[in-house]
Amino acid sequence: MEGYESRIYKHIIPKIGKIPLNELTQNDLQKFYNDLKLNGRLQCQDTMGSGLSNRFIRSTHANVRSALQKAVEEGLIHKNPAIGCKLPPKRSREMQVLTRDEIQRFLIQAKYDGFYEIFLVALSTGLRRGEDVALKWEDINFKTGELKIRRQAHLVKGKLTISEPKTKDSMRTIILPQSLLEILKEYKNTVNSEWMFPSPKNNDMPRDPSAIRKMMQTVLKRAECKQVRFHDLRHTFATIAIANGMDIKTLSSIIGHKSSKTTLDIYLHSTEEMKQTAADKINAHFSKDNNTGEVTPKQQEKPTRAKFEPKVGKIRKPGTGCISKINDRLYEGRYSPKDAYGKRIARNVYAPTKEECEEKLKQLITEMKNEIANQKANLQKNLSVG
Repeated sequence: MEGYESRIYKHIIPKIGKIPLNELTQNDLQKFYNDLKLNGRLQCQDTMGSGLSNRFIRSTHANVRSALQKAVEEGLIHKNPAIGCKLPPKRSREMQVLTRDEIQRFLIQAKYDGFYEIFLVALSTGLRRGEDVALKWEDINFKTGELKIRRQAHLVKGKLTISEPKTKDSMRTIILPQSLLEILKEYKNTVNSEWMFPSPKNNDMPRDPSAIRKMMQTVLKRAECKQVRFHDLRHTFATIAIANGMDIKTLSSIIGHKSSKTTLDIYLHSTEEMKQTAADKINAHFSKDNNTGEVTPKQQEKPTRAKFEPKVGKIRKPGTGCISKINDRLYEGRYSPKDAYGKRIARNVYAPTKEECEEKLKQLITEMKNEIANQKANLQKNLSVG
């Protein structure tokens, strides 16, 4: 809605709004679209140029065509002048996929930075960013492995908003692998919120999707991976799923596409590559013995895991406390959250090494979060009784 309003009130009405409906021609619209392409940008012309993108022009045309079609249906005009306009070509953004080694490095670094679970869920399920951050613990059944996708988080005019997924097909249930369930069970013990990935600033709200995007770029850079979008984690999941034999119909239902055709159109290259890879593997599996000349099975080497040490960031993740070196034999860990009454409380732990101090600090944070959660529950109970 925000996008529609912006295009209508900032571009469509100012440019063609004064033309009487029965005098509006296809030529008027064509000139309007051409002008948007050359001089339509209203802000940031110095850095982004004077013209608007092909995608913006096509979206504007969709709004104009829809409005004029309504006028035709109501008998205000006989023909829709938007039909037949020449539009700039549709250019889809290039899809990028992380390699096996990049996935390993990315997850190792994400675990060190405290974002392991949220990115692991994305890579294991193909969820969209808004769906990922909007998960609640009530959405997951640890006995059956079912995960229900029934909401999304997104920013509207700078405010975090929770809503149902855009389409009916996006409301879906998927089955999580057992390994992921075990990781999430352990992770749940460290979270005191109904949200699976709560905001570090407010436990009653999920993480800001834009903040996750920024952190992902930082993790990718530290992990020495190519810079990809969060949506490319979805592409990575789908590509891996196809490579491992998942059929298109099943994949379509998991990632929430309206039809299998949509999935096939996007990942057609993956299915073609999979066919070629299968043929190459069969060919490579058999080779001629140099001594006998006979065709014999060839032993395949097992892939080796990439060795990677996570990079240390300058700033610690919010909600993980801080560690300082007292002397050569002593480290201090400190955690200072606000309690249920809004009062800042602080506690310290000490250890001879940084690694031991990190472990003690993690335990302290878990204990303090549990205490604060109990405080909030008792406070709410007392208010209800009162």
